[in-house]
Amino acid sequence: MPSGCKFLIADDHPLFRGALKQALAGFDAPEIMEAGNFADTKSRVLKHDDIDLVLLDLTMPGTSGLSGLVALRALNSAVPVVVVSAHDDVETIRRALGLGASGFISKSASMEEIRRAVDVVLEGGIFAPPQAELGTEADPLVSDLIQRLHTLTPQQARVLSMIAEGLLNKQIAYELDVSEATVKAHVSAVLQKLNVDSRTQAVILLSRIGSEPMQPTAL
Repeated sequence: MPSGCKFLIADDHPLFRGALKQALAGFDAPEIMEAGNFADTKSRVLKHDDIDLVLLDLTMPGTSGLSGLVALRALNSAVPVVVVSAHDDVETIRRALGLGASGFISKSASMEEIRRAVDVVLEGGIFAPPQAELGTEADPLVSDLIQRLHTLTPQQARVLSMIAEGLLNKQIAYELDVSEATVKAHVSAVLQKLNVDSRTQAVILLSRIGSEPMQPTAL
C-alpha cells in the first residue's frame, strides 16, 4: 500500500466518516481530512491540491446525486474521486464511472473491500464492486448528456455546477474572480454544448444523471 497519502472523506454522517477513517487507517501514516457538507468539500479540494483521493458521498447538504461529482471534477480533474454511496444500483455505478469517478464503493461494503478499492485507485486503476455487471447505458438521453458534459472545459463545468446551485451571474463572477461578461460567455457556451435554451433546462437536464434528482432553484 502507498504511504503518506492525503485523503478527504466527504460525508455528512459522522458515524460513517468514522468507519471510513477506520478503513483508511490500514494505510501507512495517512493524513485524513473530513467534510460534512459540499461547500466544505469544495473548499478543501481547492485549498489542498495535493489530495491523493476524495471519498465522496452522493447525498450531503449542498449537493444531491452525481452533480457533486461533476462539480468536484471541474474543480480539480487530477484528484481521483471515489463515490461512496448507499445508492449502489448498476445505473448509478455506471454513470459515476462514466462521469470520471475513479471508483465506486457501496456503503454496505466490508472494510476489506473499501481498502482494496482505495488501493486499486491509488495505484492508478478503476474500481467497481466485483458483483456489478455494468453493461451499457440504457437511457440514450443520459448517454448523450454524459458525452456532452465531457466537452465542457473545466471552467464551463464549474459554471454549470454553480448554475445548478442557483447562483446568479454576478455571484458566479465573484466566485471565479472574472467579469460578468466572461460568465455570460461561459453560460452561453454551456447551454450550446448541452443543447438547451435556458439555465433552468440545463439544471433539469443535469438532474437526469443523479440518483436523487435536484430540484431547479430560482435562477
